[in-house]
Amino acid sequence: MGDKLVIRNIGMILSGKIEDPIFDGDCMIAEDGKITVWGAEKDLDTEGAATVIDAKGVTLAPGLIDSHIHPVVGDYTPRQQQLHWIDSTLHGGVTTLISAGEVHMPGRPKDVVGLKAMAIASQRWYENFRPSGVKVHAGAPVIEHGMEEQDFKDLADAGVTLLGEVGLGSVKDGKTARQMVDWARKYGIQSTIHTGGPSIPGSGLIDADMVLETGTDVIGHINGGHSALPDDQIICVCENCKVALEIVHNGNERAALLTLNTARELGKLDQIILGTDGPAGSGVQPLGILRMVAMLSSLGDVAAETAFCFATGNTARRRKLNTGLIEAGYAADFVLMDQAQHAPGKNLLESVQLGNLPGVGMTVIDGEVRTTRSRNTPPADRLPELV
Repeated sequence: MGDKLVIRNIGMILSGKIEDPIFDGDCMIAEDGKITVWGAEKDLDTEGAATVIDAKGVTLAPGLIDSHIHPVVGDYTPRQQQLHWIDSTLHGGVTTLISAGEVHMPGRPKDVVGLKAMAIASQRWYENFRPSGVKVHAGAPVIEHGMEEQDFKDLADAGVTLLGEVGLGSVKDGKTARQMVDWARKYGIQSTIHTGGPSIPGSGLIDADMVLETGTDVIGHINGGHSALPDDQIICVCENCKVALEIVHNGNERAALLTLNTARELGKLDQIILGTDGPAGSGVQPLGILRMVAMLSSLGDVAAETAFCFATGNTARRRKLNTGLIEAGYAADFVLMDQAQHAPGKNLLESVQLGNLPGVGMTVIDGEVRTTRSRNTPPADRLPELV
């Protein structure tokens, strides 16, 4: 037996499971950084805990996941000349970040040898160093002309599991991109496509036809990053794709709501995942995922507990992660939060559905408390305490 964590006096457990978003129970137990059991405290063995948290009646949810970031190195981004942006994001309840390409690296290599070297290095340095404990899945090369099947095998053999946004490099046609995406998939590398108008220099328009022809695993920022496709093309993508439909903070909010409403009509809410697409020209958004949850819930008329699934379990399942769900054996990554002080609404869920951010009182990663009261969210009504 390793270190045991007990969280007691939980007011509500959000599961991350869109089919069953709220679990019964007032106690959560984890050992060796993994969830073991939850339920009524009177029915559980809470003895021998190395760490005990009194939740004080607040809500426990899986740590939030940002499905679309552009890291560079450590906790620094040259795009905004900003330090500690990952730590700030943790204070927004996000415990896992997923790279869509390290595209803001000054002098980013575009030759095949160089781009492979940078991807492998990026994967290594975030594997070896976790800023503030946050899990950063990085090393996402942007595909370029000249890449062959062996290059994707080399990347996979070295531990690379992601492709950066298709369309940010020199490959602009669907046929070539599809061949490379198929090679990536063959070796277990997950792919994302840039959707909409150009963003960084060198990128270009990626329309619905190319999205469908390329066949990536994630439709990156379907609401544009920043410029969205016309409505009919967004609807077309939603209708014809069974993969993740990624809505981002740094995109078009109207297009985000169109995507949400279309997915709901099609019975595809389980395909909705969330990202920020930062750091980018819009800056760094430590509260971007919470803002997306509140925006989609309030303006999109989605139950708050369902909107939280977009930022947790939906992403976990689509990204094949061992976090983001309340499930035995999954990582004990949690955010404890409560209704913000003086915010309207009878409870946290009603307040979020009215468009308000919750107050984050604590984050836990792999069973270890990483932050207490957030320095970025509004103050919560109640705050959990280490006993």
